[in-house]
Amino acid sequence: MGKTLFDKIWDAHIVTTVEGGKQVVYIDQHYIHEVTSPQAFNGLKTRNIDLRRKDKIIATTDHNVPTKDQHLPISEPLSRKQVETLLYNCETFGVTCYGLGHKNQGIVHVIGPELGITKPGMTIVCGDSHTSTHGAFGCIAFGIGTSQVEQVMATQCLILNKPKKMRITINGILPKGVSSKDIVLYIISKLTASGGTEHFIEFAGDTISTLSMEARMTICNMSIEMGARGGLIAPDQKTFDYIKGRKHAPDEETWEEAIQFWETLYSDDDADFDTEYSFNAEDIGPMVTYGTNPGMGIRIMDKIPSDKNSKALEYMGLRTGESLLGKEIQYVFIGSCTNSRIEDLRQVAQFVKGKHKAKHITALIVPGSKAVEEQAKKEGLDKIFAAAGFELREPGCSACLGMNEDKVPAGQYCVSTSNRNFEGRQGPGARTILASPLTAAAAAVEGKLVDVTNMV
Repeated sequence: MGKTLFDKIWDAHIVTTVEGGKQVVYIDQHYIHEVTSPQAFNGLKTRNIDLRRKDKIIATTDHNVPTKDQHLPISEPLSRKQVETLLYNCETFGVTCYGLGHKNQGIVHVIGPELGITKPGMTIVCGDSHTSTHGAFGCIAFGIGTSQVEQVMATQCLILNKPKKMRITINGILPKGVSSKDIVLYIISKLTASGGTEHFIEFAGDTISTLSMEARMTICNMSIEMGARGGLIAPDQKTFDYIKGRKHAPDEETWEEAIQFWETLYSDDDADFDTEYSFNAEDIGPMVTYGTNPGMGIRIMDKIPSDKNSKALEYMGLRTGESLLGKEIQYVFIGSCTNSRIEDLRQVAQFVKGKHKAKHITALIVPGSKAVEEQAKKEGLDKIFAAAGFELREPGCSACLGMNEDKVPAGQYCVSTSNRNFEGRQGPGARTILASPLTAAAAAVEGKLVDVTNMV
């Protein structure tokens, strides 16, 4: 019996099996940020334990940081304390940290790939659920809790139950105006927000293989929104081309050796999956959510289905059978670890060039890293955004979650390229509609939800 891609990576990282069948798994790379690391560092201090492999930890500030005037002291007291605590802990323990103003600072799941730290075949963890993003490179990458953050810091290992394996295959050509964000929202709408529970998902098929690395990251990023432990995609030439030449990529002497290993990372033809699903790309349309979890989504041309979650519809101010076409919105947020890379910003700029946002719309574009911000300015995208009435901010998690200053007012609708639409996620009482960058850009221009297939 052959092995799945997940099996190959997992099995290569098993240190030992312990009583009860759990396994001790070695972790190759640990990313940390200001929110889930303070308690872990305190635990090490209390027990007088040093870091096991400080060279395998990279820290950045992202969740709590403001996205305006980052050269000034952070005004919000809790955010300032968390950021200062991370900087202090990293200096104390000798951890590389990219704080505000550093050229490598950004959202943790954006900077890892763009610096070439994330590579195929690795095990990667972070105290953040969307660590699954890195699975786009053929990694086992997943979020962990604060106690596990401390465990990895102290031992470079975790004690884990091996997840089940799922494969989701998407074949065919995507319709005009449909992107990877629409693919994953479509899948979640079909499988529900709990459809991947206890599984690690491999995304496969010719539709996936045609996607860019940025698009693949979007899909793996949201794999956990269907309850999965994480998602991954087998590496290919696009993966290798993306990594080559980056700061932490293998050098010329070791490149060919790395490629030889990476080319072995795929699921064998006779590999066995616990669960399999298949979808046709032609069936996918521009997606929007109507409820308070990512599984409550529809194609923009469809009507809100009969849903048992009446509380969610009440919160959103919507009703069964209603069409979201023409629904007036007030905010647009383009950013987050899901859709804040240069490819996302280029797509938005191409659409809004020569247009202007509706007068009543507040439109924020928040790059995922300083590198993305600088590249956008280098290409003149900042000027296009300004002319269209969009505000280009500085890097951070921003309005993805209400942990910083970028909140959506209660009762207001925000079309967001982020990953979660939970109650209060973007601020108390905020109403979040998840969508692709293209759909979000079109909503900002029109002031309402529209079908982008008629506009591109």
